[in-house]
Amino acid sequence: MRDRVPARLTPLLLCAFLVAPSPALAFEPPEAAHGPIQLWSKGAPGEKEGEVGKEKYQPQKEGQKQVARLGSVSEPDIRVYAPPKEKATGAAVVVCPGGGYHILAMDLEGTEICQWLNSIGVTGVLLKYRVPRRKGRPAHEAPLQDAQRAIRLTRAHAEAWGIDPDRIGILGFSAGGHLAAVASTNFDRQTYEPVDEADRLSARPDFTVLIYAAYLVSDEKAERPEIAESLPITKNTPPTFLISTEDDRFTPSALFYTFALRKAGVPVELHVYPTGGHGYGLRASEHTVSTWPKRCEEWMRKQGLLERQTEK
Repeated sequence: MRDRVPARLTPLLLCAFLVAPSPALAFEPPEAAHGPIQLWSKGAPGEKEGEVGKEKYQPQKEGQKQVARLGSVSEPDIRVYAPPKEKATGAAVVVCPGGGYHILAMDLEGTEICQWLNSIGVTGVLLKYRVPRRKGRPAHEAPLQDAQRAIRLTRAHAEAWGIDPDRIGILGFSAGGHLAAVASTNFDRQTYEPVDEADRLSARPDFTVLIYAAYLVSDEKAERPEIAESLPITKNTPPTFLISTEDDRFTPSALFYTFALRKAGVPVELHVYPTGGHGYGLRASEHTVSTWPKRCEEWMRKQGLLERQTEK
C-alpha cells in the first residue's frame, strides 16, 4: 500500500515527544484549568432518559492494554487543559478520543494527548462525547452535535481562556478521527436547535488532525472505496494532517480521504508508517509511528499555528 503514497509524504526524521501511559484501573483525570463544563445545560438534544444507563469506566480485562475505557456517556462535557503561560501560543485543539463509538479511551487518546499539546504550547480541549451509539440514530449523529457545540463553546470562551478564535482545530483517533472528519465536513449543517449566543459562532475547525481514523470510506476492502456519505468534502474543508500504518485495516480510509481532499484543493499531509497497527496513541513503542507527534508539531508550525500571539 505504501507504494501508492508519494515519497514526499513519508517521514524522514526519527524523533518524538512521548508520554508515558497512565494507569487504567483507577483512572483519575489530571486537573483541568477549566471544567468539566457541561455542553448542554438543559439536556443533550435527542436524549432519552435512562437509554444508556449510568456512566462508568469499564473494568480492565486480562490481556487488555491499559486504557481508561469510559462508557454510557449521556452528559457530554469538555475539560480544558492549558499550557504554561510562558509556552502558550493561543492555538487550541478539541480532542476526540476513539473507542468505536462504543466507549471513550479517555487517557490513551484524551488526557495524554492534551498533555502533549500543552508541551508545544497548545490548549487541549478534551471532549467527552456521547457513547455508545444511540438506537435508531447514525453512530456519529449525537457525537457530531457534541463536537459542534464544543467548538462553539471554545470560541465563545476564547478571550477568557487565552485562545485565538481563528486557531481552533480538532483532533481525533479511530472513531474519534471519524468524528473529527465529520465535524470538519459538516460544519455548515445545523444539527441542533441553538441553545445560547455561543451557537451563533462558527462550528468550523481551523485545522484537522486524524490519527488512525476509521470509517472514512464506505468499504475498507473495496479496490477503490468511496468516501463515506457522512463526509461531504469541499474546498472549504480545513487543512488536514493524517497518520496511518500499513498494518492497520483502516489504512484505505487515510489514503482515499487524502486523495479526495487533494482533489477538492484542500491542503493535506499524510504519513504512512510500515507497522504499528491501531490504537497506539502516542505511547512509546518499537514502531517508528511513535514519531508522529513530532511530524504533527512540524506540520502545525508550517501552518503558522504555533506562533506566539505576541510574535504576530
